[in-house]
Amino acid sequence: MVATVSLPILVGAALVDSINPCAFGVLIFLLAYLSKAFRQPRKLLIHGGVYIFGVYVTYLAAGLLLLPTIQHLGRFSVIAYIIIASLIIIAGLLEIKDYFFYGKWFSLQIAPDDAQRIKMYVKRISDNIFTAFGLGIFVALVELPCTGAVYLAVLTIMSLTGVTAHNVLQLLLYNVIFVLPLALIVWAMYKGVTEKHMHAWREKHKGAMRLMTGIVLVGMGIWMLWYISG
Repeated sequence: MVATVSLPILVGAALVDSINPCAFGVLIFLLAYLSKAFRQPRKLLIHGGVYIFGVYVTYLAAGLLLLPTIQHLGRFSVIAYIIIASLIIIAGLLEIKDYFFYGKWFSLQIAPDDAQRIKMYVKRISDNIFTAFGLGIFVALVELPCTGAVYLAVLTIMSLTGVTAHNVLQLLLYNVIFVLPLALIVWAMYKGVTEKHMHAWREKHKGAMRLMTGIVLVGMGIWMLWYISG
């Protein structure tokens, strides 16, 4: 029997992946700056939407590139799958650790230098929406260590059946779900919810978000090892 990613698992994994403090933090910072720089809710909505589209395109492209790469590695040696599954479990344990000791020791997060670059690039955003799109691409790439573990697990399971039309459609859906909370944040701030309230909500729930992500990652990694050994 060939492993596949069922629709409930796909949707569940994408939802867990989407509620990530890293992705939320960058977007809230961006929207806070836009609201002060432009003072026009319509521009906040447009730039926020373009930024999210940049994130979506980048994550989709990464998935389409990684899927055949992981498949080829798996065909070369089953050890590749074991290594990936082990890394996913380790990532999950780090996320669970952050529920109890947030930010201590080693954590999956955006590198400090990249975080500073994001702040610098945000302040360079002008009326040209392509700058928001470029920022979305950059942020999506640098936050992969923080947000990409669940995505990697899903792609690894997909790679067992290869690059198929069904898997491509699943990737399209996965990434729509992944950016959905970001779209809700943009809409909420467009409707008047302040950056202060969004930041407070993120700080209150970031530990729980890490815990949920960690449990899912450990579970997926263990299942992958069980499937490979069977």
